[in-house]
Amino acid sequence: MRYILISLYRVWFYILMGIPIVILFPVLLVLTISEKTYHLFFKVARFWAAVILYGMGFWPIIKRAEPMKKDQSYMLVANHTSMTDIMMMLLISKNPFVFVGKKELTKVPVFGFFYKRTCILVDRKNPRSRKEVFDRARKRLQDGVSICIFPEGGVSDDISVVLDTFKDGAFRLAIDHQIPLIPITLYDNKKRFPFDFFEGSPGIMRAQAHKAIETIGMRVAVDKAGFRESVRNIILHSLEEEQNT
Repeated sequence: MRYILISLYRVWFYILMGIPIVILFPVLLVLTISEKTYHLFFKVARFWAAVILYGMGFWPIIKRAEPMKKDQSYMLVANHTSMTDIMMMLLISKNPFVFVGKKELTKVPVFGFFYKRTCILVDRKNPRSRKEVFDRARKRLQDGVSICIFPEGGVSDDISVVLDTFKDGAFRLAIDHQIPLIPITLYDNKKRFPFDFFEGSPGIMRAQAHKAIETIGMRVAVDKAGFRESVRNIILHSLEEEQNT
């Protein structure tokens, strides 16, 4: 019975993902024609995220060390453990941002169509693709939009890993553009909706947006590695403290 119920629960997640997109398809299509209307698309995306999370029986609790400045571009980085990470990040930030995400998600029916039109896609097997990501991210930052990257670069196959090593991309971009970086800890997404198909349950889903870290004066060649590890330590220590309580 448990396997039947959890299977239905998983199917319900994809229904919640798809139905709002189908209903709003004409509106979303118009809003993704031009990058100038992205801020309107982002508002709809936040509504979509709320429908999914609350519809799944999750109760987001988001704490912020400080409010985000309205007209400021940020680099947002978080641990990555679940498909619901995307929805939580949309609720955490009221400032419009674009995801840098893996190309494989474009294959998800309905969702993948708009994911491809609005996100910066990376093919990690292609070095040229990684360079194109930097070029597109620079352009969006110049337009005043923030960027969200999961710096682990994916979800580890080893479920015992609390936080995988971080890749350089987010930290290089933040330093290049001298924009603040906000570390974000997602505590419960792995428990509530893991990639293991037969696990997960409704309940509280907590997140902590830590204090923004300024990058003014940093240099990529000198500061990138230390910056990357200091951000990783903030998220790792936050996760470990939660596990020990």
